[in-house]
Amino acid sequence: MTSLNHPVAGLAGFAGLAAEQKSQDVTDWAARIGWVVGLLLVIALVYWLMREGWKWRGTLQGDLPELPQAPSDPGDPKLRMSGRYHGSTTAGQWLDRIVAHGLGTRSRVELTLTDQGVSVVRPGAQDFFIPAAELRGARLDKGIAGKVLAEGGLLVITWQLGEKLIDSGFRSDHAAEHPAWVDALTPLNHTDQSDQNNLSNQTEGAER
Repeated sequence: MTSLNHPVAGLAGFAGLAAEQKSQDVTDWAARIGWVVGLLLVIALVYWLMREGWKWRGTLQGDLPELPQAPSDPGDPKLRMSGRYHGSTTAGQWLDRIVAHGLGTRSRVELTLTDQGVSVVRPGAQDFFIPAAELRGARLDKGIAGKVLAEGGLLVITWQLGEKLIDSGFRSDHAAEHPAWVDALTPLNHTDQSDQNNLSNQTEGAER
């Protein structure tokens, strides 16, 4: 009898181990699913907070004027550039992102410089125009609106919108094009400053 019971006992033990292993596998899957659901909830919460923060920032910047639009005849192109628009900030403050009027939306971009200003065409986002009178210069930089690139990998154009001075960051598909834009836009700034200085001197002379 004893010899006959051993196989039965062995089968029973094997079945018990299998059942225990199956139960453990089920428990592990339940824990994993719980972790995944928890992680998804955290991601959703972070996304919601970012979205609300974006909307709140846009509300605070609601006093910005509407973006200028290109004239019907902007003139002959002096420079063209294809690349990416990386965002706009308050001038000199690379983390103070501006999101009003779609300026916070990163996108592809086509830049065209004429005597009248800079045309900014953005597929999938709002186009705008920077009149020559509102241009304040350009420089090479490496970061804007939280986006960091290689040193000199970013063309930053400074311009005036209403009472706010803005830095807008662009990266050409061919970074070697950036210096030409800086050279072309800087004289505009110097001329503008010179005109302002001349006007100031004339005013002071008249007062005397």
